[in-house]
Amino acid sequence: MQPAPAQPPAGRPQPTGRWFPRPVETAVAAGGALLAAALAAVSDPAGRVLFGLAAIGLLALTAVDLLLRPRLAADPTGVRIRTLGVRRRLPWSALERVDVDERNRYGLTARTLELDAGGMLVVLGRRSLGADPREVADALARIRYTSPQASGVDQ
Repeated sequence: MQPAPAQPPAGRPQPTGRWFPRPVETAVAAGGALLAAALAAVSDPAGRVLFGLAAIGLLALTAVDLLLRPRLAADPTGVRIRTLGVRRRLPWSALERVDVDERNRYGLTARTLELDAGGMLVVLGRRSLGADPREVADALARIRYTSPQASGVDQ
């Protein structure tokens, strides 16, 4: 009996995934920054301060969206996480838990994806991922369990 191949057959690509904020949300933040800057230019002194702060905040959000792409990427070897505080590449064996936390408050449901790697917990929301955290968790499970490490095949 032959051992299972470490790579999928040539006709089948390896499963991968990349998640980042939706471009339309980034464009809206950039447009809001421009609008706030324009309003700051024609406002009274108090308005200049408030609209100026809004413009700076929206510009910072736009910059983070553009610079930290993708926020989460996965392939058969592991995951890559990029946030303001974390930039790590983790093999699947380092991830202890991938879970979706769901909270209901004031009639709204908020979901976050939690990646637990020992002493590090990364929490990503819908805006950071550009997709529903449940869908991302399902995709991560598919990628993880089709990887050579999960099937017991050494590379």
